Amino acid sequence: MIHSTAIIHPNARLADDVEVGAYSIIGEHVEIDAGTVVGPHVVIHGYTRIGKNNRIMQFNSLGEIPQDKKYAGEPTRLEIGDNNTIREFCTFNLGTIQDGGLTSIGNDNWIMAYVHIAHDCHVGNHTIMANGVTLAGHVRIDDWVIIGGLTGVHQFVRIGAHAMTGFQSRITQDVPPYFTVAGNPVEAHGINAEGLKRRGFDAAQIATIKAAYKTIYKSGLSFADAQSALQAQLIPHPELQLLVEFLASSQRGIVR
Repeated sequence: MIHSTAIIHPNARLADDVEVGAYSIIGEHVEIDAGTVVGPHVVIHGYTRIGKNNRIMQFNSLGEIPQDKKYAGEPTRLEIGDNNTIREFCTFNLGTIQDGGLTSIGNDNWIMAYVHIAHDCHVGNHTIMANGVTLAGHVRIDDWVIIGGLTGVHQFVRIGAHAMTGFQSRITQDVPPYFTVAGNPVEAHGINAEGLKRRGFDAAQIATIKAAYKTIYKSGLSFADAQSALQAQLIPHPELQLLVEFLASSQRGIVR
């Protein structure tokens, strides 16, 4: 399962059925679980743990030190879950001690070529990142998010569950759950209705989310008044709980 030209540190911990391609390098503190395939010319360094059944294509760099001048060699971590596809030329960095020391990617993510995930980012489950997506440090991507190609996400931004961003978007503020944004500068463009249908939201739930979008973006209400209006609708419409909690916790303000 290990190509003869691959270099595996003797202290690295690889499950018996892990495959490692030609000329790949696996560092001392790396752990890789069962069923994962590492292609040729991949470098995996640092305190990096990779779960089960991942497919890591050629020319990736995972677990390299952060692009942060404050980093001084601390034993920070990168953790990647199960069933992820990581295409060519991606770069995922370790965390920093200024923010918990961890960069994490969850399960069942589809990460296309040339994606950069910087230090202290946290990516959820079932996300799609198209070619050339760049996440600056401390970014949070919630479950089921789709990020369009060549999109840049500013540090400390959060993108909420089921949201979608368009091609070449510049994301400098938080993107609420369920919504679609695009552009440079970025603007809101309705809800991710097709994505919600595919994930089992029924027509009534989608109508409620669309009405919530109009409350925030089309009603003329202040942000605080829009939050109050949505809060009042929670009991009959529990699908709004995710949105209300997101708005209450936003640190950078939302795309609006």
